[in-house]
Amino acid sequence: MTDTTGNPSLPVQFRYEFFFGDGSKREFRIELDPVDLHLLTTPRSEYPDWTLLSFNKCGNCPLSDEVPRCPIAVNLIDLVEEFGALKSFEPVRVVVHAAARDYVKETTLQKGLSSMMGIYMSTSGCPILDRLRPNVRFHLPFASGLETFVRSISMHLLASFFAGRRGETMEPNLVALLELYREVTKVNKGMSARLIAATQSDANVNALVILHTFGDGLQYYVDSSLNELEGDYQLYWRGITASNASPETPDDDI
Repeated sequence: MTDTTGNPSLPVQFRYEFFFGDGSKREFRIELDPVDLHLLTTPRSEYPDWTLLSFNKCGNCPLSDEVPRCPIAVNLIDLVEEFGALKSFEPVRVVVHAAARDYVKETTLQKGLSSMMGIYMSTSGCPILDRLRPNVRFHLPFASGLETFVRSISMHLLASFFAGRRGETMEPNLVALLELYREVTKVNKGMSARLIAATQSDANVNALVILHTFGDGLQYYVDSSLNELEGDYQLYWRGITASNASPETPDDDI
């Protein structure tokens, strides 16, 4: 398993274990290409109809009809088959094994699934959600809303920094990020329609609703709550201001 800096010879791996009250366990292993973080999968011989691109196609999907199947839906088949008949609020113990550390949480099935589903959705080849892929290398299972918002904003500003270093136009404000999440919201709605048709119960659907809630809340967070963190950065900026201040000109008479 790679570390989070990305060993070019090994895939980035996450292993999710779900422990249920009846003693049963379900496990998912996720492997990502270490260079571009796309999901490494084995093709199936058959696919269900709900994975067809034309089936409840997202309203903003940029893929042409020449693409036969939705790339996200294709990679959610295992989750749908494994959890499609289970209830959202079933209590589970989720253990996530990552390269740097393990994470353990007593939670509901929908929240554990949501954490895992976020990886699948941003690494499957959807032209819109692929833009969220940089955060996957530093995946934080069971992140709070605040942690998710800060990571998304940090990802955007770091991307802007890299663009500026290449001589491209930098986008130091958050206009483009908010526009991206408006598009992400549309994808989440389309995928919800697919999962409703594909599942018998609500665990998978509500896992996606949680992701949708985070994306939908970013605008509100930027507009009203980002101020709460500003005070944390006062000492940081004060230090930068002090270090960048020009030294006083020496007195030539001394």
